[in-house]
Amino acid sequence: MASLKEELGNRIPDLRKELRELLEGGGSTVISQVTMSQVVHGMRGVPGLVCDTSLVEPEKGLIIRGTPISKLAARKPEEVFYLLCTGRLPVARELETLHDELRQRSAVPAYIWDLLFAMPSDSHPMTMLSAAILALERESVFRKRYEQGMHKDEYWEAALEDSLALLAKLPAMAAGIYRIHTGKRTLIPPNPELDWAADYAQMLGLPDPMGEFQNLMRLYLTLHCDHEGGNVSAFTCHTVGSVLSSPMLAVSAGMNGLAGPLHGLANQECLRFVLEIKNRFGGVPSTEQLTDFVWARLKDGSVIPGYGHAVLRVTDPRFTGFHDFGDRVCAQDEVFRIVDRLYAVTPAILQSHGHAKDPWPNVDAISGSLLYHFGLEQFDYYTVLFGVSRALGMCAQLILNRALGTPIMRPRSMTTDQLKALSGSKRRVA
Repeated sequence: MASLKEELGNRIPDLRKELRELLEGGGSTVISQVTMSQVVHGMRGVPGLVCDTSLVEPEKGLIIRGTPISKLAARKPEEVFYLLCTGRLPVARELETLHDELRQRSAVPAYIWDLLFAMPSDSHPMTMLSAAILALERESVFRKRYEQGMHKDEYWEAALEDSLALLAKLPAMAAGIYRIHTGKRTLIPPNPELDWAADYAQMLGLPDPMGEFQNLMRLYLTLHCDHEGGNVSAFTCHTVGSVLSSPMLAVSAGMNGLAGPLHGLANQECLRFVLEIKNRFGGVPSTEQLTDFVWARLKDGSVIPGYGHAVLRVTDPRFTGFHDFGDRVCAQDEVFRIVDRLYAVTPAILQSHGHAKDPWPNVDAISGSLLYHFGLEQFDYYTVLFGVSRALGMCAQLILNRALGTPIMRPRSMTTDQLKALSGSKRRVA
């Protein structure tokens, strides 16, 4: 059976041919009109790049290489990484080969631990993760081969090597950050018998007598793996990678975008909201109490965290995947029951309220409650979990972009005076 590198090597010539023919036949085709509002508001909804690894459909949710994420919920993250890169799931032998490749690269250099232990005790976990990935750039095969005069047709091979090395080390680095950040400081060694997500779970050191926390980590890392190319973390990684920075530099930049409160911190805010409800009512409120609470919050001008999505117009399938897990594992947990009861009452209230474009829950409405159930109560660490997962998509996109020779990102900016001239406005901007 082919390794991931061999499988990509077989597919890439056809991908290059397909892209070349597409541009030759339709390169001048107009695909969009851009409004002034889109220019001012962060290019929202403007088609501006190609991403074949995933797509978010308003009525279907996240689609990974043509497969709805709901049909991948039982898959291991390594399988999904193979799918992201190649367009198909690996057979058993190919998956085992990928496991072996990750195990061979999993040792974290001592200088990374020196760096993390030397950082101030109050450093944010995402700062620690970004710094560790950045420092790992010392190992970059891409940079070394580029300096030696590597041919551009080989860029993807070096990018794949760096990506495998980074992904192999991420669970240990992320788990070590958790233990350092929480004052435990004693690192738990990896277990080569475990898969990528299960090993991450056991290195965190949380009690897991039934192995369900490992199952949650498999699910979590699969569900968060990718989300098109235009979200801040993926787009930042793509932009930095487009100048041929090494995958370590590009992914570290993507993590800095993920760390922002408008991107990767949403699950924390949702969990705080649920715990606020629990404390307010001394447990799980009745349906009537919760209905009154949600209405009062809306009338006060506040939002319901975890409800609504920029693209989706249905319940996020990732929410459903987590909800099914919670129903099976912790249905009587008070925090999960509040999440479940919110799901029962909130969409109808938001529809009646009339101001929500999307009244349905997204993945952030539930993920934190499951982490909390298993004793992972350090909210500021949650985005690290997100980052470990999203690295799968960032690396896959980067490998494919190197294979296809995607050019440097360079959109054009406009001045406010130019916008005023286009709109016919006479007003002066201070």
